[in-house]
Amino acid sequence: MDEGERWRLLNGAHHDPHSVLGAHQEHGGVRFRVLRPYARSVAVLVGDGDRVELTPEGDGLFTAVAPFTEIPAYRLAVAYDAGEQVVDDPYRFLPALGELDLHLIQEGRHEELWKALGSRPMTHGGVAGTRFAVWAPNAQGVRLAADFTYWDGAAFPMRSLGSSGVWELFLPGVGPGTAYKYEITRRDGSRGLKADPMARAAEVPPNTASIVTESEYAWSDEEWMAHRGDVPVHRAPFSVYEVHLPSWRPGLGYRGLAEQLPQYVRDLGFTHVELMPVAAHPFSGSWGYQVTSYYAPMPGLGSPDDFRFLVDALHRAGIGVIMDWVPAHFPKDDWALARFDGEPLYEPADPRRAEHPDWGTLEFDFGRTEVRNFLVANAVYWCEEFHIDGLRVDAVASMLYLDYSREGGDWLPNAYGGRENLDAVAFLQEMNATVYRRCPGVVTIAEESTAWDGVTRATHNVGHTGFGGLGFGLKWNMGWMHDSLGYVSHEPVHRKYHHNEMTFSMVYAYSENYVLPISHDEVVHGKQALVAKMPGDWWQQRADHRAYLGFMWAHPGKQLLFMGQEFAQGGEWSHERGPDWWLVDPDYSAAGDHRGVRDLVRELNTVYTRTPALWQRDADPAGFEWVDGGAAEDNAFSFLRYDTDGRPLLCVSHFAPVVRQDYRLGVPEKLAHTVWTPVLNTDDERFGGSGVLVDGPVKTEPVPWHGRRHSIGLTLPPLATVWLRPVS
Repeated sequence: MDEGERWRLLNGAHHDPHSVLGAHQEHGGVRFRVLRPYARSVAVLVGDGDRVELTPEGDGLFTAVAPFTEIPAYRLAVAYDAGEQVVDDPYRFLPALGELDLHLIQEGRHEELWKALGSRPMTHGGVAGTRFAVWAPNAQGVRLAADFTYWDGAAFPMRSLGSSGVWELFLPGVGPGTAYKYEITRRDGSRGLKADPMARAAEVPPNTASIVTESEYAWSDEEWMAHRGDVPVHRAPFSVYEVHLPSWRPGLGYRGLAEQLPQYVRDLGFTHVELMPVAAHPFSGSWGYQVTSYYAPMPGLGSPDDFRFLVDALHRAGIGVIMDWVPAHFPKDDWALARFDGEPLYEPADPRRAEHPDWGTLEFDFGRTEVRNFLVANAVYWCEEFHIDGLRVDAVASMLYLDYSREGGDWLPNAYGGRENLDAVAFLQEMNATVYRRCPGVVTIAEESTAWDGVTRATHNVGHTGFGGLGFGLKWNMGWMHDSLGYVSHEPVHRKYHHNEMTFSMVYAYSENYVLPISHDEVVHGKQALVAKMPGDWWQQRADHRAYLGFMWAHPGKQLLFMGQEFAQGGEWSHERGPDWWLVDPDYSAAGDHRGVRDLVRELNTVYTRTPALWQRDADPAGFEWVDGGAAEDNAFSFLRYDTDGRPLLCVSHFAPVVRQDYRLGVPEKLAHTVWTPVLNTDDERFGGSGVLVDGPVKTEPVPWHGRRHSIGLTLPPLATVWLRPVS
């Protein structure tokens, strides 16, 4: 063998090891060459018993020329100190990746990328094994290192598949459960082990290898999948319970969670759960937003099929599953995506665009077709392979702006001199369009904290800023969250000076399709739990908490509540201990206080789901009407919600600690002859309230009020929200 070629092969820098290894015809017969470091001897087995002993060439190379007229079917007998193994030769196989796959990868259009790249058990050439394929265009060479090679990649160099940048190797006899990494030889000749970016399973941290896996799960959620898209999400009930799986019930894996979580969520009446990131991340004791294995579920809670089991159980309970998805940034761990093949690959080359200033991470290069394909396919992957019903996309604002958290001079403007990240805009539009086309019934949700125009507008619909819509289905209403929490944190005597913080959201409520989020972000890092934000004594705090939830569930938009807030947990959430479940233990003296709040949440969801006025026209301004949005002196807010048939629900939130008798509210002329009956009162004794009841049924009277000819008079409980509906 040519010395240069030999050097490249032995040093992991050969782009085509199949050209020198395996069997090749030459003058005088067929040359067999095998690379098996640490082997004592290697022989070729042909037919029923022919054995050709190979001659050692040094450095683990063995070769011989046998007098065959054509290349025969053969196997290898490899002898080590521990004995002899009979195996198939990986270097006798043609590529197991097709030209169409490579073309789509180069075009950045492979919507099922996980079926082309990564490790995939298969039968190839009549032999069972696993195909490994990885994109590393800047590498001099790539070799496979695995548990069975003792993490030495010398024996299994991979071949480059041309300009695609993809390296491939089919390994016979390797199957699910194998731990592996890629040994990348960089341009400077140095080498490093990297986990597979497309791995569909990963080791439990702190171990970092990828795992060969193949799903054997049989789904039983056919009915759910067939009907989940029957009603568009913005016109359907949508009440979300946000969960951090590792800490919801510490110690439970996916299958243990499947026994408890669906029943709990269904009992409380939520329509969906939102799971904080389930993609594998290097530090198990974390929130999960620094993802290193985008295609692998968290391994610490079980296998990928175990996660499928949990999703299936939730679906069978009638619960939709949303997962947090993190395409904005990734960590710098040297075994993961950062400088994957020795050069910036998934991240931009310019550090001013690569470095994320807030989280010590790297941003994706959204302008590179293969990187965009990696992320778009990943969104599709979770929806198709795991039956996920929604993707809540984290940190969208940080993607959209080139100057996000950057000082002047620390960022580069776009081609037009602006601060918008045009590549990120194009990526988000492509991702949303692809998911909605391929996955009927799935919703995408943006956590976008600025006033970017058209987050939930169709991608083809150009707005006043010159951009098409981003194409999301829903957007978190961060403004509502900030303003409303600011209002309720004030003492009641001061709330009249902040009244507009509760009403301002209606100025823009229909600019996007909104979710109202009281998420994990609002109950950590000194922000306090929801009930602890409220002023006053324990009774007042709980009353405010209940009144606020009643206001939230009635406000236009969908609802999201983080775990623990449904029973008024007073302590901040900790991912190490999870919710304070002991608060609702019957043996705890104040358990009734917390159970009362949880009973209210159950009632809110029950009435909400049965009342189309609260969700059917969330995106239609005609579905909302103020009765009195200006009662600042009373700390009161009153409005009507309408369903598509015009049936109303009257909502009154009263954030003062006094009882108001005969509190008069004008009603529209079309409701002049109605009688109103209360359907929810957050001050009900069964929820822990004082038991001040709305006098009902309440008849509309010909008493002018609020510029209307008719009105009703109510008894308003202290620190409470009441809902009423007409009965005639």
